[in-house]
Amino acid sequence: MSAAGRVRAVVRAPDAVLSRAAEKVDPADPWTVALAADLVATMRSAPGCVGLAAPQIGEGVQVFAVDVSGHPKTRTCHGTFVLCNAEVVAASRWQKAREGCLSVPDLTGDVKRAGLLTVTGQAPGTGETVALTTDAFEARAVQHELDHCAGLLFLDRVAGPHAIFARKVYL
Repeated sequence: MSAAGRVRAVVRAPDAVLSRAAEKVDPADPWTVALAADLVATMRSAPGCVGLAAPQIGEGVQVFAVDVSGHPKTRTCHGTFVLCNAEVVAASRWQKAREGCLSVPDLTGDVKRAGLLTVTGQAPGTGETVALTTDAFEARAVQHELDHCAGLLFLDRVAGPHAIFARKVYL
């Protein structure tokens, strides 16, 4: 991912691309490599954003970027990474915490997710298989993006209306 990506518009719920399971991609395809760069550029352009999946920029494919560097809740941090066709290999230590999403800008919600996670995926460009084990906030971010690739929003994971909140705006 040497080329700089372009910042793309973020799709908001209830756009249909957000509720459809995404298709697998060829990670070596130049289009996929360009998409990966666009995901990173778009993620970095949004203050506080720690992850972004291809469906959030209107592309129904299984590619997502994560970077939790510098976030106060981060324990393990792998820096900026992009995975294609990722799958969960192991998940444990389930914990509930508050989440938000660029595609659902006005709400946050309490979601139960694995606090210890191992995923495998493919690196854009090379197609090399990558195994990543992480915990805490980075694990939560990866699962949030995997959900986007499966056609799910965090709102689909909350326990009910009592676990959904108006997003606080800090001035």
